[in-house]
Amino acid sequence: MSAPAIAAEDIRISFGGVRALDGISFAARAGEVFSIIGPNGAGKTTLFNIVSGLYRPERGRIFLEGEDVTAFPPHRLAARGLCRTFQNLQIFFRMTAIENVMVGRHVHEQRGLVPALLRLPSVLRQNRATRARAHELLAFVGLATRADDPAAALPYGALKRLEIARALAAEPRVLLLDEPAAGCNAVETEEIDRLIAAIAERGTAVVLVEHDMKLVMRVSNRILVLNHGRMLAEGSPAEVRANPEVVAAYLGRHAAGVAHAAS
Repeated sequence: MSAPAIAAEDIRISFGGVRALDGISFAARAGEVFSIIGPNGAGKTTLFNIVSGLYRPERGRIFLEGEDVTAFPPHRLAARGLCRTFQNLQIFFRMTAIENVMVGRHVHEQRGLVPALLRLPSVLRQNRATRARAHELLAFVGLATRADDPAAALPYGALKRLEIARALAAEPRVLLLDEPAAGCNAVETEEIDRLIAAIAERGTAVVLVEHDMKLVMRVSNRILVLNHGRMLAEGSPAEVRANPEVVAAYLGRHAAGVAHAAS
């Protein structure tokens, strides 16, 4: 069997003497939606920051398709096929929607000051190819008709999908989504839900941090539950819903009912 698309092995990190993560391991394969849930302060975003190269763990390793990338900075990880979105929007609001997506293609473009200044034919061909790919991705996320609109004119849910389109422009084999439905209404959340499933169907490994339990239970193949920086449970949505420790520590009776209703 081939190596997982992304794997974490025995991750530990502390801040000011406080153990934020201790002994965290997981693996996600191509075409899988792997969700990480837990109460606030459980260590979800810290784990994302380690996997995406923003933090370096004091113990443990990160593997990307079998390669040890623990010490790689974010730009090297992006070049190797790992991209991430953030909980807070990181959009260029003065650019159009298509320009935002085109920015995401930079890791696949040949760059040089002189060819760009002289507008050589190779640069023009590259720009046309980048724009065409950006159009395809905007259509994929449901924003084809808004390509030339300023990003600042788009509604919030559309901006969430635009950020995902920009991440997809880098052609990731692993996509980390940090609360993609945060702040979205029910209709916008359903659009995000369908988009995540479609991304995974294309063969990308999706690692998801999300508080919306309906979305998590609908789209996830497997779920990892963190609590106080430790692994509380891991399994299928059905297994996680039925785990009494998870219900007690995080889901609670009401949320557990919502999770069951989403199945």
